[in-house]
Amino acid sequence: MASILAVRELTTARESPRARQAAGNIALSRLGLTDGPPGPIDTRGPLIEVAVPVYNEEQVLAASVRRLHAYLTETFPYRFVISIADNASTDRTWEVAQRLALEIPEVQGVHLDRKGRGRALRHVWGTSTADVVAYMDVDLSTDLDAFLPLIAPLVSGHSDLAIGSRLSRGSAVVRGSKREFISRAYNLLLRTTLAARFSDAQCGFKAGRADIVRALLPAVEDDAWFFDTELLLLAERNGLRIHEVPVDWIDDPDSRVDVLRTALDDLRGMVRVARRVLSGAFHVPMLARSQEARLPTGMRRQLPSFAIIGVISTVAQLALYVLLRPFMPVITANVVSYFLAAIANTAANRRFTFGVTGSRRAVRHQLEGSIAFAVGLAVSTGGLAVVHAVSPHASRLTELAALFGLNLFAALIRFVLLRAWVFHPRRTRQEPSLQEPPR
Repeated sequence: MASILAVRELTTARESPRARQAAGNIALSRLGLTDGPPGPIDTRGPLIEVAVPVYNEEQVLAASVRRLHAYLTETFPYRFVISIADNASTDRTWEVAQRLALEIPEVQGVHLDRKGRGRALRHVWGTSTADVVAYMDVDLSTDLDAFLPLIAPLVSGHSDLAIGSRLSRGSAVVRGSKREFISRAYNLLLRTTLAARFSDAQCGFKAGRADIVRALLPAVEDDAWFFDTELLLLAERNGLRIHEVPVDWIDDPDSRVDVLRTALDDLRGMVRVARRVLSGAFHVPMLARSQEARLPTGMRRQLPSFAIIGVISTVAQLALYVLLRPFMPVITANVVSYFLAAIANTAANRRFTFGVTGSRRAVRHQLEGSIAFAVGLAVSTGGLAVVHAVSPHASRLTELAALFGLNLFAALIRFVLLRAWVFHPRRTRQEPSLQEPPR
């Protein structure tokens, strides 16, 4: 009976840090593991809650949690609680978690009936009363010496979220070439298609200010492996500051991750986020940092949309160029493919980037957009002419590489012209039927 009551105290007391610590002391007293009444409760300084999501980890859970607890007890300057989040394990993981919760006052457990790392983190973080919430993988692949540098900028208020990065300068990583390639390719895709500025979305070593995380959680749709990537993208989208910490990381050969399935789920998540960005729905009603240098009105929403449309139209233009090149000279193939891509690009930016709907002024916008594209075309065509003048026998691969770089530069020119001239807010305000979508 004492054991049952003790487990109940530890797994349900989430009202406050004081309640959790009191529950731990009461539980240990009932089991006869402490002498005398519960000791004093330390209420000084911030409380950090570390979530450890687990699925079928009975073999390593106890050793990892004890190691984590010992490290935090000996070196960590803040109060902490470790929350084991068992998401539908089918082995003895939950029994191990319950035993650890009884033995260690700073450890508590929660059991979920459905799988999903994101679902486990959503539950723990969403109900936490801590000041800062964090999580790390149960295998502790990341060196724990990086945990205090991860938490410090959140406690000080300097940053809103913090992540460990295996891809930044100063990190030391030991893992197989396959996982290294997949990780780098995934993060490159995030940067090129969704304009992500963080370097490593997948490292299982993250933290955030609890108030910020609670504000973001309702807008995060994924409950599996894409959860933290979506959280980071949403934070960046809303002008929040993400701090990165280089980490030492050693791959766990016994990882439960299905790499192929996870990669496909991540790609689907990226498509879904891109769709929300284009529709203007990837937004949380939260004030950006007042001390941040602010972009001009509307540009925070417009830039990612323009970038996504630009990537798609650039790929389409390159594909058309490749198809037309065998039948046309290099300059002609570039002009034709560029013109066809320009029509679709202007229409897409008109609707999604600058929020202009309806048919009114559509022809005028296409004509003015064509002028903006003509400037870009002059840049790319002139650049190709220079390439062929310098190297008359340049390969197709060289042509494509040069064309890709020139198109990126031309895209910047087009964005300035579209924003400052074709779809300038002053001109659209003079046209009642043209409305800018919510920012």
